[in-house]
Amino acid sequence: MLAFYWPWLLLLLPLPLLIKRINIDSAGGHLQLPGIATTMTQSRAVNQKVSRKRYWLMWIFLLLAIARPQWLGDPIELPAKGRDLMMAVDLSGSMQIEDMVINGQTVNRFTLIQHVLSDFIERRKGDRLGLILFADHAYLQAPLTLDRRSVATFLDDAQIGLVGKQTAIGEAIALAVKRFDKVDESNRILILLTDGSNNAGNIDPEVAAQIAAKRNVTIYTIGVGAEILERRTIFGKERVNPSMDLDEEQLKKLASITKGRYFRARNSEELNSIYQEIDKLEPVSRDQLSYRPKSELFYWPLLMSLLISFLISLQQQWPNQLWPKIKSSKEADQQ
Repeated sequence: MLAFYWPWLLLLLPLPLLIKRINIDSAGGHLQLPGIATTMTQSRAVNQKVSRKRYWLMWIFLLLAIARPQWLGDPIELPAKGRDLMMAVDLSGSMQIEDMVINGQTVNRFTLIQHVLSDFIERRKGDRLGLILFADHAYLQAPLTLDRRSVATFLDDAQIGLVGKQTAIGEAIALAVKRFDKVDESNRILILLTDGSNNAGNIDPEVAAQIAAKRNVTIYTIGVGAEILERRTIFGKERVNPSMDLDEEQLKKLASITKGRYFRARNSEELNSIYQEIDKLEPVSRDQLSYRPKSELFYWPLLMSLLISFLISLQQQWPNQLWPKIKSSKEADQQ
């Protein structure tokens, strides 16, 4: 459906007639249009046969452009239910350990999180998502929003070591709680993914979790990292535990304080199953929302106005060279 953002501007259509009347009463002048009074005077001096219709067309198209025409698509209903999910992702240096596998290819831990979490974000229709990145300190990368595409883009653009090399779990929880304070009623869920223990920041994780519990924030902690990693040495192959720094006891306690759960993600299958478990959370009711996609069309009448202005300018510059030739050629064709 065609609509105008400022339709009242179309009431200015007879403005040139009003200006003409004022000029006639004051100085006996001719038609004057806004912004082109001098042009009209020059046009009459050069070529008395310039059609006023061109000026009227230019004025009409210009007015249509200023009124900002838009094409409104069909209404699209947004889901009436959803969750508020804040995701806190660890970007410390240990996230670059390559002990994960995607489609048979060995990748580091953060690449696996990006791969699986992107699919999780895509399925969150109706949920408001937020993203926190933390290492030495915690930073809000995306506030709670229905724009899943932007959240996924922020996650894809993140890099290991972007905000340091250590792990400030307490700050990540505190920042999430602060952002949830701006939400009146919702399922306040924090999904915290890390592969280490709290060794940075000025906030104790358990104190932050207790505050989160008082604010009705549920924390789901996910410990990321394989338990066995084979590596080559000068003596052959040896097996090591790449997740020795993972403090599972602390993560379990943080989840327990807020009546959440702790999950262990040793591979992509386990991480996927964790997200499916979180899918079972009861959504919170919201008011029914809808929106209509809009396409701006103002540039078409603006282009027509500029084109007509260009043709008028040509007629003023070469009145005896251009237009007479056209006229004479038409008369020759008639004869």
